[in-house]
Amino acid sequence: MAITSGIALADDAKPFAGQTVSVLLPSPQDANMAADFEKATGIKLDLQTASWDDVSVKISTALLAGTAPADVTEFDWSWTGQFAAADWYTPLNDTVDAATLDDIKGSTIFNVNGKVLAIPYTNDFRVMLVNKKQFADAGVTVMPKTLDELVAAAKAVKAKGIVKYPIGLPLSATEGASTSWYLLTKAFGGDLFDKDMKPLFMAPDSAGYKAMAFEMMLLKEGLVDPASTGLKDSEINETLFAKGLTSIMISGEPGRLGAYNDPAQSVVAGQVQAIPVATESGKTRSFGLLEGLGIPRNAQNPEAAKEFIKWMTSKDYQIHNYGNGVLPTRTSALAELQQQGKLVSGEALVEQAPTVEALFPSGAPAWYLQFSLAVNTSINSAAKGEISVDQAVQRIAEAAAEAVKQ
Repeated sequence: MAITSGIALADDAKPFAGQTVSVLLPSPQDANMAADFEKATGIKLDLQTASWDDVSVKISTALLAGTAPADVTEFDWSWTGQFAAADWYTPLNDTVDAATLDDIKGSTIFNVNGKVLAIPYTNDFRVMLVNKKQFADAGVTVMPKTLDELVAAAKAVKAKGIVKYPIGLPLSATEGASTSWYLLTKAFGGDLFDKDMKPLFMAPDSAGYKAMAFEMMLLKEGLVDPASTGLKDSEINETLFAKGLTSIMISGEPGRLGAYNDPAQSVVAGQVQAIPVATESGKTRSFGLLEGLGIPRNAQNPEAAKEFIKWMTSKDYQIHNYGNGVLPTRTSALAELQQQGKLVSGEALVEQAPTVEALFPSGAPAWYLQFSLAVNTSINSAAKGEISVDQAVQRIAEAAAEAVKQ
């Protein structure tokens, strides 16, 4: 069945029929996307996909060269500051209406000085994922709400010999290590920076400091695999958690729930559920890592590009695309999936969604990539025992200060 997504199918309602729009997105995407989009709008879709990292390189290389990588491209939350400062993307304020922006609350992450630079199409916020069967086998019957309860559950699983390393936590020099620390900083009740972008993670009693110390404690206590210093988050998800070799994903991705519970893709099908992020206080918090769709300033076919964005972010298509592991960004789509009983761990996701905050309320700064690199390389060095937590947070603060100057 073609996904029309609320766009009229009458020929006179297809003003761009016969045109072609080029789109560059991370793989995988819906195999029927091109056919469904053309049936709905009459516009031919030239869809280019690659790994997220390769897409990122293609986009930045083209933009720096002054060319458009495609008419519509991936637009990650972490690019907002840099792309806004360079004025590389066309504001989309006139592409979507106020009701859509209200339904897609995460769009604020891409709003800089009143300009909406991208519309979120995949709702990547953080929860915690647990193997409920392994919990039950260890005698853990109540899902943890606090970090102390989380550690106790992990120790119970380890003590029973169910798995050797019950907590999945990336400690490599990769983005996954950075985002896990950001989440734990939220979990300890704090934020990374104040309103003037001054670091808040330097003092031993600060949330960021406690979050890193907590990570090192988990490693020292044998709750995290020492090999995690060389593993990406995707590798921990796919080679450990999906194979039943670890019980808890600290920084869990809701979009993976469908695959985890699919017997064709996972040996832990029926065992995995999301829980709201456990925190020091017991009151859950989270943040969003949304991915959006944007139109480069020099796109060849910007009007057809707008039609694609409206189509892909529509309620109908988001409900359809959930079957491909893409969590909707529309509150209305999430609610409908939950009502239909199709949303895996729906209660937890619906509880977590309203607590999702922007990591940087004013948008990711232009120097985010330098900051994140300092974060994950420092965490990696601390996990390897090369530097202390004190030295790690100092390095991060110095790198942030240096990046701001550039």
